Amino acid sequence: MLAYTYIVECADGSLYTGWTNDVEKRLAAHNAKKGAKYTRMRIPVKLRYTESFLTKQEAQSREWQIKKMSRAEKFKLIAENAAEL
Repeated sequence: MLAYTYIVECADGSLYTGWTNDVEKRLAAHNAKKGAKYTRMRIPVKLRYTESFLTKQEAQSREWQIKKMSRAEKFKLIAENAAEL
């Protein structure tokens, strides 16, 4: 089963990065206030970036790398991969 690292943009313009096995289900959970605590008060969220991996560990490692990026670096990553979404 594939694992995904993703970035969503919250209603307040902030970015949230996470990982999941099912992007659509996770996005629905965020927007139903059943996702991460951070996004519950910042709905709706919009999917801005995804990256797929063969293992959960790879997705979690990439999530950590992205979380260490600056806001500008995250928006650059999103822009560079906009056509893939």
